[in-house]
Amino acid sequence: MRLDWPDCVNARDLGGIPVRDGGRLRDGALIRSDSHALLTPAAVARLRERPPALILDLRWPRECDASPSPFAADPYYRNVPLLSDPLGYEVLDHTYAPMLDHNGVRVARAVREIAAAPPGAVIIHCHGGRDRTGLLAAVLLGLAGAAPDDIAADYAATPGADAAAMSHTLAHAESRYGGLEAYLRENGVTTAEIDAVRERLTG
Repeated sequence: MRLDWPDCVNARDLGGIPVRDGGRLRDGALIRSDSHALLTPAAVARLRERPPALILDLRWPRECDASPSPFAADPYYRNVPLLSDPLGYEVLDHTYAPMLDHNGVRVARAVREIAAAPPGAVIIHCHGGRDRTGLLAAVLLGLAGAAPDDIAADYAATPGADAAAMSHTLAHAESRYGGLEAYLRENGVTTAEIDAVRERLTG
């Protein structure tokens, strides 16, 4: 569901996406967006009236310095860069497989932050809300039990995103690691943390 967050153009609640055993992602559990530096002062004030449990800013520190988050001083804000800087690998248009392969520890850290957060909404964002946010959203939806086609469809709801790129990424995760859960375990995420993420998204 698209959210009215002026002047963000790519903010949406992922509640309602089907997950395993006939369930659905809880409304208000996971929100994805573009940079909060775009938000109007009125939108910032409105969000603070009902603050989230966690805001994960996936941008590099240099991006945060150039365009600071209005929530940077709030206790629920975390800057957890999802990518190495510099990247150290080739960026491909048709897949996020290199991003997945080269940033396992960073992806795991983001998941662990979510597992440790108090009850409430989790908001994830980067600059445009497509690549870094798209990859982390896919990992979280996969843990919750969403089907690959539904994960790819959510990704494709972002302007400029092609569902085929996410489908390729998910297939790569399955063939190389045995799935997203195995990928996270390989990078240090525990069973308790995985269960905590699932519970907050679907419980």
